Amino acid sequence: MTGKSRSKDDNRAALRLLEGFPGVAILIDSNGKIEARNSQSERFVSLYCNGDLCEVEALVEQARLNSSITTGDILVPLETGTVTLQLLIVPDVKKGFFLLLITDEENNCTDTQTFSSSYERYKDLVGISKDFYWETDTNGRFIYVSPQGGIGYRSDELKNINGDDFVVGEIFPNSSPFTSQRPLVDIDMRFYSKHGDIICMIVSCVPVFDKKDGKSLHWSGVRGVCRDVTGERKSELALASLRHREKLLNEIIASVRHEVEPQSMLEVAVSNTMMTFNAAGCRIYRRIERENFQVAADCGDLKKIDDLDGAIANIKDTSDVSTLKLKKWHVLVATTHYRQAVNGAVCIWKSHEKDWSEDEFCLISDLASQLGITNEQATNHERMLALSRTDPMTGLLNRRSFLEEELPRRVTRLQHNRHTAALFYVDMDNFKLVNDIHGHQVGDDAIIYLRDMLMDFTRPADVIARLGGDEFAMWLDDISPEVSQARANDLIVASKSMEQFSGKPESPLGISVGVAVYEPDKKESLNNLLSRADKAMYKAKRKGKGAFHIARHSSMKK
Repeated sequence: MTGKSRSKDDNRAALRLLEGFPGVAILIDSNGKIEARNSQSERFVSLYCNGDLCEVEALVEQARLNSSITTGDILVPLETGTVTLQLLIVPDVKKGFFLLLITDEENNCTDTQTFSSSYERYKDLVGISKDFYWETDTNGRFIYVSPQGGIGYRSDELKNINGDDFVVGEIFPNSSPFTSQRPLVDIDMRFYSKHGDIICMIVSCVPVFDKKDGKSLHWSGVRGVCRDVTGERKSELALASLRHREKLLNEIIASVRHEVEPQSMLEVAVSNTMMTFNAAGCRIYRRIERENFQVAADCGDLKKIDDLDGAIANIKDTSDVSTLKLKKWHVLVATTHYRQAVNGAVCIWKSHEKDWSEDEFCLISDLASQLGITNEQATNHERMLALSRTDPMTGLLNRRSFLEEELPRRVTRLQHNRHTAALFYVDMDNFKLVNDIHGHQVGDDAIIYLRDMLMDFTRPADVIARLGGDEFAMWLDDISPEVSQARANDLIVASKSMEQFSGKPESPLGISVGVAVYEPDKKESLNNLLSRADKAMYKAKRKGKGAFHIARHSSMKK
């Protein structure tokens, strides 16, 4: 068999193989000359020979250099538009030859490309769609707009207007969908509406090709569709903003919950709130049982913020989030609530030049809801602390609080400032007869009477305690031995008025007082001081009651 006849047999065999492929199949040599092709490739071959498929040559060269199967997209112009198809190239199917394969293009067309296959079908579809369909010429001017118009304009108002005129922001070269010579799918763009609003749209388009002189195709414009997604974008932004606020709020609340003491919780809350809002300062107020707002914790720049307390006092019970303008600051205020009652407020401030955003309004409102619980916890903690430290009848410190907390703290302070103080032990005389004869109610009245009398003999810095039953104690700071003696004498004189509660005239109700003066230089222990005051009080009773006795220090001469 001659070489010529063998070549013909090879071509016939190749043709049979190509015909079995369900799409475009072409065999070319290294120079790009078509060696064999199947019947489905007629249209493709025509475009290839006219030079309309410039991507093919580059993909063939890539397959030759890599000596491997290569795939790539090619743009195929049609009478009513273009389609993007995937080309598969197999190198060296026989030496120096390349096999080009493309599946049926009907299966590769996207929905946007499919509607462009028939202009009449295209117009029918856009006529019933809510999306903004359009067609432009080569200059990007609208030559067709769907009947419902778009971006707030009627269809006739958009005719002959360049689509780029409505685009928000800079348009880079060869990126405009209104003059694109390549298909674009789902491009996010923003447009100015007729009313000046910004509309978010998803844009898809395909270039339009027409026959020139009945022969080759030339680009004549673009067809596309814009879908308004403004509502969707706003919802996405709102959701993202909500998640961001939740994250910030959770960070503040988590830091607060790490603290045990309610006051520490509030102090951590003001610090983290100020940082979260990037504010100049923050202050949290507490309000107990409709009383005035009291500062619970604050931090940051507190200069020229004095007017804030007065402004907060005027907040109505129904207030939620509001703003205040002070001398230097722009303040954002949110009231805190517990069981629908205002129990405080949280304030943040920054300079007058800066405004508060909508997100910041929402965040401080959410934060205030949480701080309302924290404020209530602080109030309950103080109530429990007060109950554990005070006598329920008189409201004075109880024995444990006075002896274990108050006295050690005060003695430690005196050891630093070297001042003197006096401890008074006060015990009621003949109190049992009052209860036995007049009843416990009169006995309670007598105790309250003595409490009020002791308060008259003390200053705000002094402290009074009920040690139990009819026994009281007073601690008077910064008082000399001489003044202590005069104060004890005056107290005995004033106690004569207690005789009104006496059980029997011959056993009048009164008090006996023992006084021990604390002098830091003596380095006396607290237990010894208590013992001296107690012994002095019993010496006064042994004198015949209704008297006082000043205890001498152990180092003093008797």
